[in-house]
Amino acid sequence: DVQLQASGGGSVQAGGSLRLSCAASGFTFDDHAVGWFRQAPGKEREGVSCISGRDGTTYYTDSVKGRFTVSANSAKNTVFLQIDSLNPEDTAVYYCAIVGVTTFQAFGVIPPANYFGLWGRGTLVTVSS
Repeated sequence: DVQLQASGGGSVQAGGSLRLSCAASGFTFDDHAVGWFRQAPGKEREGVSCISGRDGTTYYTDSVKGRFTVSANSAKNTVFLQIDSLNPEDTAVYYCAIVGVTTFQAFGVIPPANYFGLWGRGTLVTVSS
């Protein structure tokens, strides 16, 4: 079975950090990219970062550049999202999802959510001021 599981969320104060993990299994990591999305209450799901399992190419949406760092341990099929300098606007449920690596390459940015074929259960990040 193909599975994704996001973890590592929690409640932190503004300025703090969290490291989210996405454990993946049941598929060839090299043929996929892993995207991170977030959905804040009352808002649409937003793609924030993506990493290619083939060559490590990364993407960040403008609002998180310099604060979010995505990385992968391909041997363990685990992708991490390091989030620093958290602010209340980062409060959301964070999800990881997979897409074909060629789709990520073709877009050059994180593809729209409907291109991602498998989603893990989200992890909640709450940032207080």
